Amino acid sequence: MALFRTNGGVSSLVLRLVLGVIMFLHGSQKVLGWFGGMTLLQSFHMFTHQMHIPAPLAGCVFAAEFLGGLGLIVGFLTRIAALGIAADMIGAVYLVHWKFGLFMNWFGNKKGEGFEYHLLVIAICIALVINGAGALSIDRAIASRGHRA
Repeated sequence: MALFRTNGGVSSLVLRLVLGVIMFLHGSQKVLGWFGGMTLLQSFHMFTHQMHIPAPLAGCVFAAEFLGGLGLIVGFLTRIAALGIAADMIGAVYLVHWKFGLFMNWFGNKKGEGFEYHLLVIAICIALVINGAGALSIDRAIASRGHRA
């Protein structure tokens, strides 16, 4: 039951919901083509052929963002979702964003974006792995039920 245990705090709830919505929206762009994204097959082709990311890793990215985002929104398997999203962000920094430096491309004068956003996401994920899902989560309900048994 340690996987589901949480401090029950509101701060974890806020971090979980905000990150969950943002990651779900990013995943929806890749998986469903929403919000100006591509279809799943187009996204998969771009990752595997243009970015040269191995197919299993591309699938993990899509799952971490789409399913991990959903998991965070409802607070189910929060620690696993947060680990997956953190791994996704570490991979994004290593494979794409490191060469552009820390800062985002606010003025459009660089070829790409830096990794400051990714560091913030990783920090949020670490907090969620340590503290759990927080208030109003499925994880909390599961942990409470297991504690009474």
